[in-house]
Amino acid sequence: MATTTHTATSKPTGPPMTDAPQALRAMTEAGTAQAKEAYGKVSAATAEATDLIRKSCSTAVEGARAYNDKLLAFAQANSKVAFDFSHKLLGVKSPSEFMQLSSEHARKQFEILTDQTKELAALAQQVTLVTTEPLKTGVTKAFTHVA
Repeated sequence: MATTTHTATSKPTGPPMTDAPQALRAMTEAGTAQAKEAYGKVSAATAEATDLIRKSCSTAVEGARAYNDKLLAFAQANSKVAFDFSHKLLGVKSPSEFMQLSSEHARKQFEILTDQTKELAALAQQVTLVTTEPLKTGVTKAFTHVA
């Protein structure tokens, strides 16, 4: 009789094969949860930044309108002064009176224009600060929460 010997093949010892897909699934779910959380944070920060930009644009438009209103008021006042000066020139009887009237007008206009320039510069600076400060602090704050 012929004897055959069978060698038993042993199964590898270790975790069962079903653990690998479950571990992969768990890692994938954890990664997906982290991605959703990060997306939520970025989305919220972006929405907040968009709202800040929208408000800053509205503030800038209001500031530009105030600046233009002030500029038009100054132009109207300066036009009236120039018209009054022209009217006074029509009544001049001598060259000395002309010189006196002209130098007085030039001095007053220089003072007025200096004051108007200072006022417009202050208004422009105020509008710039009011417009940019919320952007600077708000966007920084919004994206700090994301990090």
